[in-house]
Amino acid sequence: PCFMGLDLASKGDLNAVVYLFPEDGGTYALFADFFLPEDALESTQNADIYRGWASEGWITLTPGGMVDYDTIEEHILEQAKRFEVRECPYDPYQAAQLVTHLADSGLTMVEFGATVKNFSDPFRVLKGFHEAKKLLKKLKPDVVFSKGGFVTVPVVIAAKRCKIPAIIHESDMTPGLANKLCIPSAVKVCCNFPETVSSLPADKAVLTGTPIRQELMKGDKEAGRQFCGFTSDKPVLMVIGGSLGAASVNDHIRKILPELLKAFQVIHLCGKGKMDETLKGTEGYVQYEYIKEELPDLFALSDVVISRAGANAICEISALHKPNLLIPLSANASRGDQILNARSFEKQGFSMVLEEEEITDEKLLDTIHQLYDNRHSFEEAMSAGKQMDSIHHIVSLIEECVLSKK
Repeated sequence: PCFMGLDLASKGDLNAVVYLFPEDGGTYALFADFFLPEDALESTQNADIYRGWASEGWITLTPGGMVDYDTIEEHILEQAKRFEVRECPYDPYQAAQLVTHLADSGLTMVEFGATVKNFSDPFRVLKGFHEAKKLLKKLKPDVVFSKGGFVTVPVVIAAKRCKIPAIIHESDMTPGLANKLCIPSAVKVCCNFPETVSSLPADKAVLTGTPIRQELMKGDKEAGRQFCGFTSDKPVLMVIGGSLGAASVNDHIRKILPELLKAFQVIHLCGKGKMDETLKGTEGYVQYEYIKEELPDLFALSDVVISRAGANAICEISALHKPNLLIPLSANASRGDQILNARSFEKQGFSMVLEEEEITDEKLLDTIHQLYDNRHSFEEAMSAGKQMDSIHHIVSLIEECVLSKK
C-alpha cells in the first residue's frame, strides 16, 4: 500500500497536510492534519479558536513564527511508518490545484480517520466566527446563552471577542466537543449532573440541572387512555426513543410484543418512518411516529417507561417520577455519553439500565417485569431526589450577567 501526502497551502494562519489512501473499488480515503506556528497565536485574532483546537488535538502547534516544514515532513514520514507504507510520494499542491486534481481524477471520497467532514469543519468555524461577530455587533445582546451543538461554537467565541458574556449549558455527564471548545469563552458553565462539576473550571461550573418542559407536568391520565383506546385492567408501558426513534429498541420490543401484551398495554413512540404496518389494530398496542400535543397525557397514563438515555429525556422522566428502563445508545454509535447518563441515574436509584450489547429477548422481558414489580422503590427514590428549579436558576444567572455589565 502507499499514500500521497499533499501539502495544502496555508488558509489564513493554518497549514494542512492532506492524505489520500487508495482503497478497493477505485475510491480514496482522505484525512488531514493541521499545523500552526506557536508565535502565530500572538498575532492572530483567531487565537482563542486555535488554542481550543490544539487542546482537542485538532491542530499541532509547531515551534517559532514560521511554518516548520521539517516538522511537517517528519510527521508525514511517521504516518507512513504507522500505516506500514513503503512508498510515500509527497507532492506540494496549492489548495486550488488540489481541488482541481481531485475533481479531474474523478475520485470518490469516503470517510476515513479525521474524515472529509472534519477537514472542512475548522474552516466553517472560522467563517462562522466572523459572521457571528458581525451579527453580535449589530444586535448588541446583553448575554448569549448556548445549549451546545457545533453551530454555537463560533457564536460563543465571537461573544467573548465582543465583550458579551456567554453562558453555556451541558446536559450530558461529560462535555461534548462543542462545549469543550466554548468553555474558555464562557463566563459560566451550567451542568446537569453532580459528577460533571469536578471536570469543569471551578470558577465557572454551576449545577443547575436541565430545564423541563412545564407542559409535561400537566397531563391528564384519562385523556391519554381515551386517546389510545386502552382499558383500565392492565398497566401501561410506554416505549420512547426520541423524536427520530431508536431502530434497535423498536426491534427488541416488537420481538417480545406477544409476551408483553399478556401483562401490559403498550404505547410505542417509534420515530418517523419506523411504524410496523403489520401491527396496526393489535389489541393493547398503539404506535405513533411522533407525539407532541398529547405527550403529557401519555406520560400521565404510563406506569413504566423504556427510553434511550439522552440527558433531556431522562431528566423529564425523572421529574415525572416514572419508573424507567434506560437503553443507552451504544458506545459504538456515539461518544458514550448516554451510557454515563444512564449509569448515574441507576446509581441514584432512579432507573434500571440495559446496554444494547447485553439485550436478549428473555432478559429484556424479565427486566421489564422487575421494573414494574419494584416500581414503588423507583418512585420513592425520584421523589426523594433533589429537584432543582433549573429554569429559575438559569434565568437568575442570566440576570446577574446583565446587571454585572451595568
